[in-house]
Amino acid sequence: MGEHQGGIRGLLHRLTSDESELDAEQLRERVDACGATQAVDAVDRELVTLRGILRTVTLRPRAGTPALEAELYDGSGSVTIVFLGRRRIAGIDPGRTVQVRGRLTTHNGHPAVYNPVYELLP
Repeated sequence: MGEHQGGIRGLLHRLTSDESELDAEQLRERVDACGATQAVDAVDRELVTLRGILRTVTLRPRAGTPALEAELYDGSGSVTIVFLGRRRIAGIDPGRTVQVRGRLTTHNGHPAVYNPVYELLP
């Protein structure tokens, strides 16, 4: 009977949640399933593996050097991914799912990873 109630509770949750909330839950589940760190749990100055969807990709020069910045969202929060010296990277586009690995730092009070190793995912 407990299983049946959990199924009804899950159905009610899906019916009463908005689409963005459900999308965030699915992203968090995928992050957990692959063993990546959730953005909300990432610790400053630690090596992290993050997985999520690129929300924005912007060229922002830093001290006269090109820098491609992307916002990686994983359902729990977002991290800025910065590729120094790059104007464009094939496949690094909004809406793309990626996994990145690198050292987390803080830039302007927001978590960031500079020049991560990255993998484009389907």
